[in-house]
Amino acid sequence: MTEPLVAPSTERVVALGGGHGLAASLGALRRVVEDLTAVVTVADNGGSSGRLRRELGVLPPGDLRQALAALCGDDDWGRTWARVLQHRFASSGELHNHAVGNLLIVALWELLQDDGGPAAGLEWVARLLGAQGRVLPMSEVPLDITAQVIGLDPADPQRVEEVRGQVEVARTAGQVVGVSIDPEDAAASPAAVAAIKDASWVVLGPGSWFTSVIPHLLVRDLGQALRTTPARRLLTLNLAPQPGETEGFSPDNHLEVLAAHAPDFEVDVVLADSRSVSDVHGLRTTAHHLGAELVVADVCVDDGSPRHDAERLAAAYASIFESTARPRD
Repeated sequence: MTEPLVAPSTERVVALGGGHGLAASLGALRRVVEDLTAVVTVADNGGSSGRLRRELGVLPPGDLRQALAALCGDDDWGRTWARVLQHRFASSGELHNHAVGNLLIVALWELLQDDGGPAAGLEWVARLLGAQGRVLPMSEVPLDITAQVIGLDPADPQRVEEVRGQVEVARTAGQVVGVSIDPEDAAASPAAVAAIKDASWVVLGPGSWFTSVIPHLLVRDLGQALRTTPARRLLTLNLAPQPGETEGFSPDNHLEVLAAHAPDFEVDVVLADSRSVSDVHGLRTTAHHLGAELVVADVCVDDGSPRHDAERLAAAYASIFESTARPRD
């Protein structure tokens, strides 16, 4: 079993996002934090999650599954259950490409639908896995992402067109200039709001910027909790632009579009990888406009691929928590 890098922090940390980005953050945070909660996007409309969402009317479970798998320990039990959750069936029938964890989560939601809602089912899965933290949906109703996109019409490249659906937005050939959620008045998960209000740190990102990170600020009660929490706010930047969604974006662009969607959202620390930033001074200036200190650290794997190294990212988080521990006034 991997030993913690440092003595586990007593900070109460809430990490927000979805997909592989949130999984990377959780895989690092569980190494250095004892009290950890993941708040996860619920807008996926593709693959196994999309099929279950359309057929059964449930929250898309895929990003929730990935968060649970990331919280599994490094012992045999944790590694085995993480593999089980992520296993996908291969067949010529209806089960093809369904993830085991998605089916398990949805089964518990059906069994416990009158006993605590989605959070209760996720808690049972976490207990089975021995997860080092808890997982909550950002909302208890499925959401859709709608994007305003330019560059889709060669005859009029500045024409703004609407693209609907998380998968469609992520794969768009145009440039995303803004996103919204549907329903726009969707209620946030009460447990997620409570966790944010009670946190000492909230960590937003890395992840798909328009479809996994910014949506947390667009759910009314969740965004309000993020703006008013006494917790410190840490924004973890991506290692590279995402083809389609943020093609051609610099680190500064990521901060600028987040500020455009949530102009009154203040950040305390922006964490960036040393090899992903070509203009540290410029990024520091942009971070200061959000009220944030810029921390540049080596948090990427060595093979050149845009993936966070769990231990390096954990060390960066631990250092930030230790050096910036004072709560907001």
